[in-house]
Amino acid sequence: MEYTTLGRTGLKVSVIGLGCGGPSRIGQATGNSEEESIAIVRHGINSGINFIDTAEIYRTEKIVGKAIEGFKREDLVLSTKKSTWGTIRPDKVIKSFEKSLKNLGTDYVDIYHLHGVILQDYDSLYSEVVPSLLEIRDQGKIRFLGITERFNPDPDHSMLQRALQDDIWDVMMVGFNILNQSARERIFLSAMEKKIGILIMFAVRLALSRPKRLKQCIEELIQNKQINPSTIDKEDPLGFLIHDNGAENIVDAAYRFCHYEPGTHVILSGTGNLNHLKENINIMQKPPLPKKDVLKLKEIFKNVDSITGQ
Repeated sequence: MEYTTLGRTGLKVSVIGLGCGGPSRIGQATGNSEEESIAIVRHGINSGINFIDTAEIYRTEKIVGKAIEGFKREDLVLSTKKSTWGTIRPDKVIKSFEKSLKNLGTDYVDIYHLHGVILQDYDSLYSEVVPSLLEIRDQGKIRFLGITERFNPDPDHSMLQRALQDDIWDVMMVGFNILNQSARERIFLSAMEKKIGILIMFAVRLALSRPKRLKQCIEELIQNKQINPSTIDKEDPLGFLIHDNGAENIVDAAYRFCHYEPGTHVILSGTGNLNHLKENINIMQKPPLPKKDVLKLKEIFKNVDSITGQ
């Protein structure tokens, strides 16, 4: 397993992180038993993954808590989140955090995020909720503060661009993939200057795992004039990536593309299938995609900021 340093946090983290949300919620949304989901988390840890990301809204904190029993807490980096939709009061945030600690069976969280923040809520959350988070951090129960964007309604990263103006966030969770690379200029450059840890979500999702959805996205981007149709084969949009010295398949290409993007640290992989997890771990140990393939991807999708790949 490859490890890196998560920006200014100094935390040593695996380059692949186990995401416990998404469409699968480590299998809880797709029919897994609790024991099967626990087994997935434990396999990830035994394979060298030390970064585990969950959230109160995922309803998987208790499963993570059970899965990490028996492992050295100091060897793991636990990330969880407080939802920001609806009415958010400081007292509710504190109660929610304490519940997360109990669910996880730990006395501290390495990274605690405000989850799915949108631009119109940012300033009020910053002024009303962040002071409570700083208070908890001062108590030693939170090591570092994070913030995650709501990528589907905010594919151009307007909220995170605002958040970068405040030097309080140690970690940011960002939507980034082959189809929407806009975070490169809008987020990563400033984040690298500030040494902010970057977690990548949406590396694959539907469009990069289902050919029919990919074609739909490409057609949408052509209609929106964000892709020049002369630069891409509409029938096999990313087929050029698959060759002897390139990627084995599109999922392979998608993870490797994100892994080697400058400024990224942890690429989150969420699955409820043990074999998929093993495949994704294997992908993340591969070298970068050929330079010519990466350059072509950058050229084709350089103007895209309207879709997420979902």
